[in-house]
Amino acid sequence: MPKMKTHRSAQKRYKITGTGKLTRGKCGRSHLNVTFSSSRKRRLDSNVVVDPGAEQKLALQLPYRKYCR
Repeated sequence: MPKMKTHRSAQKRYKITGTGKLTRGKCGRSHLNVTFSSSRKRRLDSNVVVDPGAEQKLALQLPYRKYCR
């Protein structure tokens, strides 16, 4: 069997923590931020853990998860 391929955009968008969870950045920070308050922009800076339901779908895109760190 040939090797499975990693979805390259998924690899760039998601990071894997030391315990194996997936983290993602928050949306809404690319442009038109002048109207946002400073606290809202800081809140959008942080990363969050991916939903368990979405994590199952991402497992197909990131087949070699333990090597993606």
